[in-house]
Amino acid sequence: MSLRISFELDEDDLQHFRLIMEQARQTASRLPPEDIVAAAEELLKDVEGRTVPGFIVDRLQKLELMIRMLSDIEWRLPHQEASRVLHALAYFAEPEDLIPDHIPGLGFLDDAIMIELVVRELRHEIEAYQDFRKYRERLEREQGHAVAASRKGWLDDRRKELQKRMRRRRKRGVGSPFSG
Repeated sequence: MSLRISFELDEDDLQHFRLIMEQARQTASRLPPEDIVAAAEELLKDVEGRTVPGFIVDRLQKLELMIRMLSDIEWRLPHQEASRVLHALAYFAEPEDLIPDHIPGLGFLDDAIMIELVVRELRHEIEAYQDFRKYRERLEREQGHAVAASRKGWLDDRRKELQKRMRRRRKRGVGSPFSG
């Protein structure tokens, strides 16, 4: 048997989390980027082997994706975007959580909420990285082995795909006010 519980964070609740995140960002600004990433990785290690609710596992997978986005050499996230991701990870560099992680069933709830909030903040960066990963996986399938994919190659490939789509739509007359 499963039980579904949902709740809504109102503007005051969100403001509370924003304040906590801002405090964490100020504290983390004094840390080297690798320490911020290491703290987020430590959270993932702490969860290994524990029984945690599925909704927390889902959020932790998103946290892992953000960490990979920073460390993926082929992706080469530009400095401005890398800073945004590091700021998003700042909460996990704080040694004290709102809810201590050792509390069964609820210990990672604050982490899951914070991850959800930063995922929404970084949705464009995450979508672009997921698109790049799919491109790299497609190249590996086509070539039958691991390949070095570049951002430039991905962008060139993506541009070609979009231009093909544009031509197909134009040929079908989609979007033209003059087509019948």
